[in-house]
Amino acid sequence: MPQRKALSRRGFFSRTTLLGGAVLAPGLVAACSRTQVGTGAPSDDGKLLDKLHAQGYVRIGFAGEAPYGFKDGNRLAGEAPTLHREIFSALGVAEMRPTLTDFGALIPGLLADRFDVVSAGMAITPERCAKVAFSEPEFVSPTALMVPKGNPKGLSDLKSVASTGVTVGVLTAAVEATYAKGAGVGGSSVKSLAKQQDGLDALVAGRIDAFALTGISLRWLAKTNAEAPVEVLEPFVPELNGTPQYSPGGAVFRPGSTALRDAFNGELAKITGDPDRYVALIGQYGFTAREVPPPTLRTIDLCAV
Repeated sequence: MPQRKALSRRGFFSRTTLLGGAVLAPGLVAACSRTQVGTGAPSDDGKLLDKLHAQGYVRIGFAGEAPYGFKDGNRLAGEAPTLHREIFSALGVAEMRPTLTDFGALIPGLLADRFDVVSAGMAITPERCAKVAFSEPEFVSPTALMVPKGNPKGLSDLKSVASTGVTVGVLTAAVEATYAKGAGVGGSSVKSLAKQQDGLDALVAGRIDAFALTGISLRWLAKTNAEAPVEVLEPFVPELNGTPQYSPGGAVFRPGSTALRDAFNGELAKITGDPDRYVALIGQYGFTAREVPPPTLRTIDLCAV
């Protein structure tokens, strides 16, 4: 994915701090008659689930990023909308009404009551946890390598890239560059690329030997370039200073929407606790059993890091 989106979704660096400085449009704040001081959010979110039941729909914010949340014709598609449609249907809310917005506007829009939940596969980070309430993880994003068909260099992960001395491509300023360095890949063996398609094109042209990104994104890239002579290897979980980097994402709620968030988590657990059901729901978007979050991976811990 492009640099800005790569960091907005998976990154742990500057993008999250930018959200803290976002300014809400005055009209959005004024539209809320009863608000939480300083946020523009409704003050009575504890009754939000009752409100959704009564009106029969939930307002969804999404950012138009495949395969996480996007429009396929007139249909709202992708990992997050598909999971959320299943969950809200189980909660008795039959309809999702989507609002498309820039990724960086999702949290400000949520806090300004433009929608009730962010359905965009947003990464769970401590900086964001200080502003909003996340669900438990919906997925983890193990890293993978895209290589030429047949895997001629015999690669498996970033450590194998380091040991063989081959060249790996990463998105400019994305976390995979840090993962590669942590695995011992020399600086001259890491090539920065502006967007996903550039990585695939460089691989096919022989300018790099592998392209590192999340397995989810690479499988989608391969699917949309079906004629390209490439393959995506089995995902792996890189480590930094001995800590596994799962890159989990989840649904996002206003801080006062804990009753809705907790009800959502109850239904989400039924899906993530059944890998076959999980893959049946979102396998079409490149998600596999490897993306099912482990039960020990909890949002409360991710927010405290």
